[in-house]
Amino acid sequence: MPDSGGLESVEASQRPDSQVRVFALPPRDNAEAVGIVDGFLEALTSDDPTYAVARKYLTPKAAKNWHPERQTIVLTDGPLRSPMDRANSDGDGRNFVLTGTRVASLDSQRAYQPDSSSYRGRLHLSLVETAKGKPKQWRIDVPPGGVVIGQSDFQRIYQSVNKYYYAVDAPSDGSGGGTGKQLVADPVFVRKWADPLTETVKEVLEGPTRWLNQAVTTAFPLKAGLRAGVKSLSPDDANKLKVPLNKSADTVGSAQCKKMAAQLLYSLRDLSSSSVEEVDLERSDGRLMCTLKADALVAPGYSEGTEYQYFFDSKGHLVRVPGKNSSHQDPAQVAGPLGEGERGMRSVAVSHDQERAAAVSADGRSLFVASMVTNASLGDALVHSHAKAEKDGFTTPSWDGQGDLWVADRDPKNPRLLVFGQGQADRMQEVRVDQLDEKDRIEAVKMSADGARIALLVHRDGKTLLKIGRVERDHGMADGTIELSVADLRLAAPEMEDVTAVSWAGGSRLVVVGRESGGLQQIRYVQCDGSAPTGQALPGLTRVTEISASSDTELPLLAHSDDGIVRLPAGAAWQSVLKNGTAPVYPG
Repeated sequence: MPDSGGLESVEASQRPDSQVRVFALPPRDNAEAVGIVDGFLEALTSDDPTYAVARKYLTPKAAKNWHPERQTIVLTDGPLRSPMDRANSDGDGRNFVLTGTRVASLDSQRAYQPDSSSYRGRLHLSLVETAKGKPKQWRIDVPPGGVVIGQSDFQRIYQSVNKYYYAVDAPSDGSGGGTGKQLVADPVFVRKWADPLTETVKEVLEGPTRWLNQAVTTAFPLKAGLRAGVKSLSPDDANKLKVPLNKSADTVGSAQCKKMAAQLLYSLRDLSSSSVEEVDLERSDGRLMCTLKADALVAPGYSEGTEYQYFFDSKGHLVRVPGKNSSHQDPAQVAGPLGEGERGMRSVAVSHDQERAAAVSADGRSLFVASMVTNASLGDALVHSHAKAEKDGFTTPSWDGQGDLWVADRDPKNPRLLVFGQGQADRMQEVRVDQLDEKDRIEAVKMSADGARIALLVHRDGKTLLKIGRVERDHGMADGTIELSVADLRLAAPEMEDVTAVSWAGGSRLVVVGRESGGLQQIRYVQCDGSAPTGQALPGLTRVTEISASSDTELPLLAHSDDGIVRLPAGAAWQSVLKNGTAPVYPG
């Protein structure tokens, strides 16, 4: 603390400092081996887009063969280096060991993969001639495979970007999977200071990540890429971006070109530094292929028209209020049997078109679908659970954007994940979930609006974990039906060991309620790839049992807590909606 000096007036609101950039320094002459290792590791944390300075710490052969883009290993506190015993060193060479605890890694497609295993890497240095007439210098001839950095440096250097592809669906003629209308977000990481706009465009052109590849397709033709010689892209003064493509895209028609442009516009809109409002796609000879403006797009996953907030009131009636209503408004009863409350229900899911609702009976053993129109009847249940205990009945159901209804039956004697095509009882199908066994129990099901991914709360050995699976649709069945399965489950909130509620909150983001080991309940955002968005802390709430979010990020969060139904508008505190309400949901 200073103990002298004058006072200076500080304004209540100050502009934030610009983000720190780190520039690497080349190796010093006659540096010791340990200094070369430290300099190289520091150069990996710089904002140098091509790692040109880091390569100066390598021998010429090693610099040529080192491919930092193939893998990025993220450690909790960065790599700890230590020299190996001289007995393990060879002649004039030096060996160093890099150790740490992994947080995650980026593969060659820049896809994020959580990982909590230990890391151990090796560096080898040798004395080489760097200039005539000068003493030999220490240089690294065996570098680590890829880039090894700490978590704080990773958050400073990289940013998450959604690239968009089309969900695979079934065409009406039953001829096989085709390009659907639903756009699916595929998150990857790009370097903030390495021309992120151009990198994002390249990432879209390269196609979906391996994890999502079986569930989506791209409008870009095979081997499509930027025209030879194009190194960087930037919008003009009117925020129009021209994207020159290679010959692979020369024969693309107008309709397909528009789909290609939509993929780029959606992806660039998720890039915080982008101001692109229009995209022009050009053929290899420079001729205009098509143009598309951002204002012509409809956000993927949004409900048509006004998006309402739904919940049950104290009398068991399904009611709703407009999602964007900022002032207090009494909930309005929904038309149809659920609004009339003719039978007690404990959970509900409203279809994306807001014309139907699925509800689970109060005892958890019956699932109904009802129209939300006047004089509609409840009808028979779609399916019954044979669970003896109410807690073992159906989970809260969930609709995808293709009109299919998903629910899990928690009957201990017959646990199963079910889907009802277009919400119809005669189109029920039991869905196979890879990587689940008899010890695993599905406690909650949340479908993404695009229908390509599913969020599951899976309970096992006293822990409830959030897992994301890819929904695969096999269109090759002999009877013309589509067989659905869930594949490649992965953790989406690896630091939480007890997740109690989850909801999709955008193309690749979810909001979760849960606890870390030994911690208190908290509400936070997570990405479906397992990464955690920075700077998005949410205010706490007492004993949250349910939470719901919209694909429209401007709409408030909804939750059910000790204070009843509450909502959290952007930039505000939690507000009460209905003290005695239950089961708050947005369409989906």
